[in-house]
Amino acid sequence: MGFTEEIERRRTFGIISHPDAGKTTLTEKLLLFGGAIQEAGAVKSNKIKKGATSDFMEIERQRGISVATSVLAFNYQNKKINILDTPGHKDFAEDTFRTLTAVDSVIVVIDVAKGVEEQTEKLVKVCRMRKIPMLVFINKLDREGKDAFDLMDEVEQKLGLTVTPLSFPIGMGYDFQGIYNIWEKNINLFSGDSRKNIEETIAFDDIDNPELEKLIGAKPAETLREELELINEVYPEFDREAYLEGNLQPVFFGSALNNFGVRELLDCFVEIAPTPRPKDSDTRTVSPVEEKFSGFVFKIHANMDPKHRDRIAFVKIVSGTFERNKPYLHVRLKKNLKFSSPNAFFAEKKEIVDISYPGDIVGLHDTGNFKIGDTLTEGEQMSFKGIPSFSPEHFRYINNADPLKAKQLEKGIDQLMDEGVAQLFTLEMNNRKVIGTVGALQYEVIQYRLEHEYGAKCSYENFPAYKACWVKPDDPKNEEFAEFKRIKQKFMAKDKYGQLVFLADSEFSIQMAAQKFPSVKLMFTSEFD
Repeated sequence: MGFTEEIERRRTFGIISHPDAGKTTLTEKLLLFGGAIQEAGAVKSNKIKKGATSDFMEIERQRGISVATSVLAFNYQNKKINILDTPGHKDFAEDTFRTLTAVDSVIVVIDVAKGVEEQTEKLVKVCRMRKIPMLVFINKLDREGKDAFDLMDEVEQKLGLTVTPLSFPIGMGYDFQGIYNIWEKNINLFSGDSRKNIEETIAFDDIDNPELEKLIGAKPAETLREELELINEVYPEFDREAYLEGNLQPVFFGSALNNFGVRELLDCFVEIAPTPRPKDSDTRTVSPVEEKFSGFVFKIHANMDPKHRDRIAFVKIVSGTFERNKPYLHVRLKKNLKFSSPNAFFAEKKEIVDISYPGDIVGLHDTGNFKIGDTLTEGEQMSFKGIPSFSPEHFRYINNADPLKAKQLEKGIDQLMDEGVAQLFTLEMNNRKVIGTVGALQYEVIQYRLEHEYGAKCSYENFPAYKACWVKPDDPKNEEFAEFKRIKQKFMAKDKYGQLVFLADSEFSIQMAAQKFPSVKLMFTSEFD
């Protein structure tokens, strides 16, 4: 198979949603169809001891929330599918935003009873800004929920999307009988038997066929015909170009837990979803079909295997092929590195791969060379852009609770910060360390991981700050900047890269500083450069 054919087979996408809409369950069912796993372990249920394959850190298993983005790959209908499962929980949104820089399209999961929730809104906004093609999956149809048309209206209004349904439910909740697949023109009846992995479908080209009454009853048949007629009148016809440009979003209905409506989603997805897309660097736009390799680190995960101290940097391949043992240029460090055991992810298993193609995600063992946002090339000096570090909103002093383990604590904090779990600030005044996070749950994760992975104990105390602002003076030598630093010295800190940060104690003090010191710019994100 040639290079371009390999690119054509790749589909790399992320699944986003509010917590508990059923994202991890959907991921598992997709793996089931791809034959990557044999049985699905429902994430929340305690009955099944297997635990879901895609939530792979201990703390996630305890809480039933995915907190680290994991990468899963499988083959389906001769396509190579790479799924990036993202944490839905808002405290981990930063991880998810970064993952969105590495996907070519997105599936948005919505809970039929709860409709569009706040986390979904934030994430979809990011996708809209980047014009990422989106598919909507409305989940949990076997429960009582909102009317299908109301839901689609809500998706259009709250998320600013233009939708067109490609499948439609027959009844809902207690009366749920199945799904009419508009895309393939067939009916899939719901048996309520979740053990059946794959339901059989009945082809229905002509919706007026009297057989329909026999299958689902007279009243539901009449309702379905009316609804389908309404759909034809109200919603635009599916147009792949519009979808790929991010202007039209197809909608599917189903129940991931019962493995219902998932195959329809997958079949359609494989057919319409985009192959790997070009990406902008600071010098030019890089196309996937270029022969020379380029890629960027969008995530670092420490200690994937608690038995070994290891860090894995996840690299999205943008162009060319990534080959084992071939030296590549690490643009920021200006040095060549080669990797003897690049990993590909296949559900829980990691395998060493000799060659990977655009769209693939490779895991590289890292001894501390990588930071999030780093670019690797075959020698070209360029960096991919658009991987931000967000301004934290929670701040705490971190103290060592076990004096004998100071070294472990330092190493642990250092590695966790490289991973992008949180940000470390060192106060200029007294060198005390302050950890800033986007969500409060991260503190628990940090404490837990320091203890379990590094054997270090820490305690926290509150630090009264409102937001971290990166400081960029127009002229570092002028007096205004010196005055700013003198007045705000209690609030000045350095981040991990030695950039100056102002830990403002209120919105008011940010405004006052901006008025009083106009030549000192305060930024809410630090674009890693």
